[in-house]
Amino acid sequence: YPDYRGKGCVDESGFVYAIGEKFAPGPSACPCLCTEEGPLCIQPECPRLHPRCVHVDTTQCCPQCKERKNYCEFRGKTYQTLEEFMVSPCERCRCEANGEVLCTVSACPQTECVDPVYEPDQCCPICKNGPNCFAETIVIPAGREVKTDECTICHCTYEEGTWRIERQAMCTRHECK
Repeated sequence: YPDYRGKGCVDESGFVYAIGEKFAPGPSACPCLCTEEGPLCIQPECPRLHPRCVHVDTTQCCPQCKERKNYCEFRGKTYQTLEEFMVSPCERCRCEANGEVLCTVSACPQTECVDPVYEPDQCCPICKNGPNCFAETIVIPAGREVKTDECTICHCTYEEGTWRIERQAMCTRHECK
């Protein structure tokens, strides 16, 4: 056998490479270049691993993600990817593919009354007494004229279906006898 010492590089299985040849010293190692000074191995810039990676494969030069977490953990509970769930009557959330939870809070329309009530199982307040407004300090129903005293008649203007209501009634005073 010829003497290879100082004339090449050897991988971990004993195979000899000539100067100028590229080789991988081992199965999980990055490629090297055989030089007169010995192997010159440059670590390439590897792609970043996904933050939800639970099993990393290190058998190649660059580590690769074998298995990603396909669920989200939120407030002590586990949800499947793309699952939507309600955390409160007003808050809808979704387990995104990247393992993060995105939530949206319901925007409530303006109420058509001045005395809305919050129900325990509903997000937005409701008008149990129907559309209404204030005539000074008392609450009067919309669309009807109401005599607040002997000399004053108030009217609560309301356009049905438009969600527009005046908070204060229009009141007119008459001459009293």
